[in-house]
Amino acid sequence: MPATGRPAAADALAGWLGDPRRAALLTDFDGTLAPIVVDPEAAVPLPAALPVLADLTGSLGVVAVVSGRPVRFLRQRLAGVADRLVLVGLYGLEWAEQGAVRSHPEAEPWRPAVAAAVRDASWAAPGGVTVEDKGLAVTIHARRSPHRYPWVEEFGAATAERLGLAAHPGRLSMELRPPVAVDKGTVVASLSEGMAAACYIGDDRGDLPAFAALDRRRATGMATLAVAASSDEAPPELLGAADLVVDGPEGTLALLATLAELAG
Repeated sequence: MPATGRPAAADALAGWLGDPRRAALLTDFDGTLAPIVVDPEAAVPLPAALPVLADLTGSLGVVAVVSGRPVRFLRQRLAGVADRLVLVGLYGLEWAEQGAVRSHPEAEPWRPAVAAAVRDASWAAPGGVTVEDKGLAVTIHARRSPHRYPWVEEFGAATAERLGLAAHPGRLSMELRPPVAVDKGTVVASLSEGMAAACYIGDDRGDLPAFAALDRRRATGMATLAVAASSDEAPPELLGAADLVVDGPEGTLALLATLAELAG
């Protein structure tokens, strides 16, 4: 996919949006709907994002937020529109379903290992490193003290190996989660099933499998659109894999507003 000469957002969306009721819009949360912040618990979506998402749920076949956050967190931050969205947390390990949270059955036996990782990380973490307990996953953050990231990498890799968990690097962070074969790519494949078009918006390495899933859908004739929300920390490989690049959460919001106008 070329890195230059991309179409304007409206042209890209118009070309993608043929039948709104058979279109799936899927977006990440952090870095797309919500600005990246030092304290992960302080992340909130841009205020105008909620009404735009609400509008889109009335026009499109599927509107989903696919995040590394737990579903309970997404529900809190997207209150007012959450019940109208498909919410997928922990990279596909959790789904919101009929008012309850459904977790992947292969992940459940790993709760004790994740709890042990939370305990060990909380005890060992140096100053400036925070530990985010997600229930079925744990993320060790060095955003407050970027110079501590080498410790996070080393500790995370060693702990994952010892406990049998899978280690996934992120933005100044390392996430440990069960070694279950799900990611944002498998989520995109599931939610786009039967659709004529699918769009995914992401900002980090964890979104690359979603872009790859769109490529596979495109090969079967589906209209797809991979959108990268850029920032100073956006990985070059994500930007290079995108059909369209927007400027962070503000750019995502502008794109969603344009899509709402076209789909309405």
